[in-house]
Amino acid sequence: MISYIIRRILLIIPTLIGIMIINFFIIQSAPGGPVERLIAQVRGTEVRATQRISGTGGEGESQTPSVAESDTGAVSKYRGAQGLDPEFIKEIEQLYGFDKPMYKRFLVMMGNYLRFDFGDSFFRDRKVMELVAEKLPVSITLGLWTTMIVYLISIPLGVRKAVRDGEPFDVWTSFVVTVTYAIPGFLFAILLIILFAGGSFIRIFPLRGLVSEDWQTFTWYMKIVDYLWHIVLPITASVIGGFAGLTMFTKNSFLEEINKQYVVTARAKGLTERKVLVSHVFRNAMLIVIAGFPSAFISALFTGTLLIEVIFSLDGLGLLGFESAINRDYPVVFATLFVFSLLGLILNLLGDLMYMFIDPRIDFESREV
Repeated sequence: MISYIIRRILLIIPTLIGIMIINFFIIQSAPGGPVERLIAQVRGTEVRATQRISGTGGEGESQTPSVAESDTGAVSKYRGAQGLDPEFIKEIEQLYGFDKPMYKRFLVMMGNYLRFDFGDSFFRDRKVMELVAEKLPVSITLGLWTTMIVYLISIPLGVRKAVRDGEPFDVWTSFVVTVTYAIPGFLFAILLIILFAGGSFIRIFPLRGLVSEDWQTFTWYMKIVDYLWHIVLPITASVIGGFAGLTMFTKNSFLEEINKQYVVTARAKGLTERKVLVSHVFRNAMLIVIAGFPSAFISALFTGTLLIEVIFSLDGLGLLGFESAINRDYPVVFATLFVFSLLGLILNLLGDLMYMFIDPRIDFESREV
């Protein structure tokens, strides 16, 4: 068991590096990076942007030539840089580290990441680690609530559908599950806003945020109520399409176990149907379902939070990564990617270990990674 865990942990390292390599070179090769973004700002506010980059010079003047003074006609590799002084372009490259080759930038970045040093945001004037630590709890909260509610709905519903397989209950619930699965979460979120957040009908729930602006002044129980009031719509939108797959998975797991010989034998011994289901079928059928909890949390965290955070203005890691990608804030983009990837790999390992916890007959020592 210990050797298996060690092998899996060691495997996380090259996997994480591979993920970062692929995404680093794709993102860094795309046009419209931070250098081009600042050049575009210079085109609109030449003197102020130049002063901010150089950091020197007296009031009302800049140490770097203005666009008009530096119209050298040199061809630049950056869009919109024609007419700007090449020395000024070099200053911008040095500011963002683009004066080094791409592979050197990657090696420096990964060396810092091994020490969990994510550097400073290009455009937020804060350390990336502070931003990630501030936003991560919001995303984890959404992921945990979504996963727990999905399991609370899906397992009882899936068991009930298996027991009443082919009956009217199974048919109409399958129709409902299929319809909800076909509705994208972000579309359902917009519908909820229109109906219940003052969009066009009534306003029962708040439109944005996890808590009210004066949340700190509330008593402890009012803080809890206010928090739950704010998360109703985001969690509902996240859950609506998430329980369909798990419900059908639970049903199929139960049907497979119900048709096995040991269940027929238990019934032949005179055990009640409830005793057969609870004592014999449930443990075996739930093995793969419960062990998949970490994977379900990963899915809810990675695929569900981004659009929900954007729509409901929830200040989480998904929204941070989205805004950073739009603004080409590479330190934040890669830091959020690193954190998400590391969490995913660790939770995948925990998912495998849960199989052993639920069923000790599973022996990891005899398995290869």
